[in-house]
Amino acid sequence: MLEKLAGNAQLREDLQKAVAEGTLSHGLLLCGEEGCGAGFAARCLAADYLCPEGGDGAAAILEGRSAECIEIEGEGASGEIKIERIRAMRRKVFDTALSARGRAVILYGAQNLNQSSANALLKVLEEPPEGVVFLLTASGSAAVLPTIRSRCRIYSLSPVSPGECARWLRENCPQQGDADLLAEIYAGRIGRAAAAACNENAQKSLENALAAAKLIGKRDSYAMMVLLSAYEKEKTAARLFLEDLQAVSAAALRRPGGEFGLEPGQAARCAKLCGWALEGLGRSLNLKLLFTDLALRLCR
Repeated sequence: MLEKLAGNAQLREDLQKAVAEGTLSHGLLLCGEEGCGAGFAARCLAADYLCPEGGDGAAAILEGRSAECIEIEGEGASGEIKIERIRAMRRKVFDTALSARGRAVILYGAQNLNQSSANALLKVLEEPPEGVVFLLTASGSAAVLPTIRSRCRIYSLSPVSPGECARWLRENCPQQGDADLLAEIYAGRIGRAAAAACNENAQKSLENALAAAKLIGKRDSYAMMVLLSAYEKEKTAARLFLEDLQAVSAAALRRPGGEFGLEPGQAARCAKLCGWALEGLGRSLNLKLLFTDLALRLCR
């Protein structure tokens, strides 16, 4: 299934070789910024490890419906992975029978482990059951606790080129709009581009981000406050919007000329302010005050 992973040819070759030769490490950390395909790569690798012959078993793993592949995700807007999730995984791993092939555990966003959950995971990584492979994803290796990193072999995924991303969108998301535009905005991060092409909530978020960019260009603070007011009670949607606006700002810097409604100076300030607002979300600030302040700062 790893052949389905776009780009990252050396990574695919290394992992396929490790699976074929039986030298796959019991713990792997797949690093890449959101949308680069680290989670998809982990599911593909789990499928190749547990079901090398492919078929329905491999398809079930890719679709997240295999009992032999345990998936762990964080909770809420912060994505924190709590110790209860790790304890539940350990019970499944140690107290239930494995298939002949073994079992895979996929943990998404290892940077979101808190100290207690990391310690619980560390115990099973230090003495893993035979036949169980642990596949962790993270935004970057430096974001993961050193004790966890030291028990894993680390691989990095990179975005594909905008051209390759656009081709992938045309082939796999026939309902998408402007594939070239999406590929440019998300800088070759196929996962984010595909969501914006196929997911209604992601589409709306990007539409609002593009509209916000034009309001910033016009310095229309009132209209910006009205637009941002929609995110005052929904932190998850607010985070997605801010990340999209940051991506639009970066695209405006790469392709100056006013296509996105932003001059270079405005785009640079917008990207910085989006980062500031994202930090504010993480500190649980009052969202109404945060977005009112953001609207005024963006449109100065």
